Amino acid sequence: MRRRIDTPLLIMALAFCGFSCADSALAAEKTRPNIVVLLADDWGFSDVGAFGGEIATPHLDDLARRGMRFSNFHVSASCSPTRAMLLTGVDNHRNGVGNMRETIPQSHVGKPGYLSVLDTNVVTIASLLKDSGYRTYVTGKWHVGKEAHNLPPARGFDRSIVQGDSGSDNWETGKRYLDLADTVSWFEDGKPAVMPTDYYSSKFFVDKMLAYIQSGAKDNKPFFAYVAFQANHIPVQAPKEFIEKYKGKYDKGWTALRQARRDKAIELGLIPKDAPMVTMSTTANWDALSDKDKQYQARRMEVYAAMADAMDAQVGRLVAYLKDVGEYDNTVFVFMSDNGAEASDPYAVLAGRLWLDWKYNKSIEQLGAKGAYSIIGPSWASAAASPLSTYKFYSGEGGIRVPLIISGAANMQRNQIFSGLAHINDIAPTLLELAQVARPNGRYKGQAVEPMTGSSLLPVLKGQAQQVHAADEAIGYELSGNQAVFKGDLKLIKNIPPVGDGLWHLYDIRNDPGETKDLQSQMPAIFTAMQADYAAYAKANGVLPMPENYDPIQQVLINALVNVYLPRFQRNGLPILAVGVLLLAAFVLVRRRRRMQAP
Repeated sequence: MRRRIDTPLLIMALAFCGFSCADSALAAEKTRPNIVVLLADDWGFSDVGAFGGEIATPHLDDLARRGMRFSNFHVSASCSPTRAMLLTGVDNHRNGVGNMRETIPQSHVGKPGYLSVLDTNVVTIASLLKDSGYRTYVTGKWHVGKEAHNLPPARGFDRSIVQGDSGSDNWETGKRYLDLADTVSWFEDGKPAVMPTDYYSSKFFVDKMLAYIQSGAKDNKPFFAYVAFQANHIPVQAPKEFIEKYKGKYDKGWTALRQARRDKAIELGLIPKDAPMVTMSTTANWDALSDKDKQYQARRMEVYAAMADAMDAQVGRLVAYLKDVGEYDNTVFVFMSDNGAEASDPYAVLAGRLWLDWKYNKSIEQLGAKGAYSIIGPSWASAAASPLSTYKFYSGEGGIRVPLIISGAANMQRNQIFSGLAHINDIAPTLLELAQVARPNGRYKGQAVEPMTGSSLLPVLKGQAQQVHAADEAIGYELSGNQAVFKGDLKLIKNIPPVGDGLWHLYDIRNDPGETKDLQSQMPAIFTAMQADYAAYAKANGVLPMPENYDPIQQVLINALVNVYLPRFQRNGLPILAVGVLLLAAFVLVRRRRRMQAP
């Protein structure tokens, strides 16, 4: 005899099951953390208070106390290659950004790995997180491609407002920082953005991110928020109230600052006791400056410190909001810089000086304000990188070792320092593991993609491992002819002139992070073997040899002429011969300047 089914009871049971299943799914989603990536632009190793700096960064310091500082973390020495590796976990020569648009030799343009934008053979962490149920947002500097297939909507972001270029003014959205493009390209959700006439970049980027997070809160999904600040990219600019905080702070000069930061980094346990450091040949003698020059240079650093302080304040706003809405305790924060401090001086090149004098004010009274242009130059950049050697663009530790803070992961160690080797390609695997998302195994939605090469940092964060990379694992690096290979505590390095000598050197970067003692004569077999490691890396990743006598400043001028001026002249009917004359004149001026600077 068949039992009669009570239909109302069955409906209630099914409904209860549905609600229970939905609650279980929601609970599962809530166990996955929100992820916030905070990317600073051109910060030196010790610019953060928690890394030995005197700049007020209380909110970043709080994140450091809540998590782990990585004191031996490496990126690329320029903006877009780092950003490309951050998003994909793939070496920049394999993800399309083998060099930047601004510095790439014309003979490399368009070659495999040298598109200067993301290739179609990579998938971003945003795409993978979105596919797994995350809300995904990005605000700020994008710089990995302005083509439709490279803008954020096509790269996995639900909402976005980004600047597609290498940088721009921080007060005026339509103002270029150099004449390297015809316009500043802003995009919101993949379409040309309607931007405010006046703004301040750090505040605007956080304003938009808060709006995006709020707009999706009702979905009860975890979110991935990528805030790519312009601070402290040139022009160095900051609100006046922040600048005034630092008045007189840098009157003792860059050498005193470099020493003070080195001593503080030792005190904090970030570098070994008595770690030596060098004074770079590009560092001027502070005592030889006139009082007027000292005052002007000190003001430049005051503005730089204020710009970092103002960015930290915006990080504080984001943190405060997440605390207010109850999401802070379920949020992982990743803070890092895209490369070391910027040392270049556009005023040192005639074309740059003429354009900047036309567009900007550089008087000491206006530094940092709207309409004013400031830099810190190589001497302050060396102090910002203290106690490391070199700065942005070069493969010395000051160019590619930057602060990294990871905070908020479940069961993570707190207020700890990890001094083992870590790499930018480790970030993507770490975030995917935190989100319980598998790496793409060579394919994504039926298409072959480059595999991620890094290692997850999660075992280190949880205290389950003492190192990320095996002592015999060789990790190669190249950008614009500056080369390196890491193996355990050792680093083989070659930098091009004028900062480098074009020769290989070998250092123990854990005990000698300032790269002061060349070990090649003490370790000849290792020195030779690591050169072979670099050659294998270069071959496997399609690294192209640089043209003879490559000069980065000269190349920026050539690329500006080819990418900006030539099309502009052609549109206006200027004869090609005239363009050739201008190109030749720029070449001669740069070569003459280089000869004058040669020792």
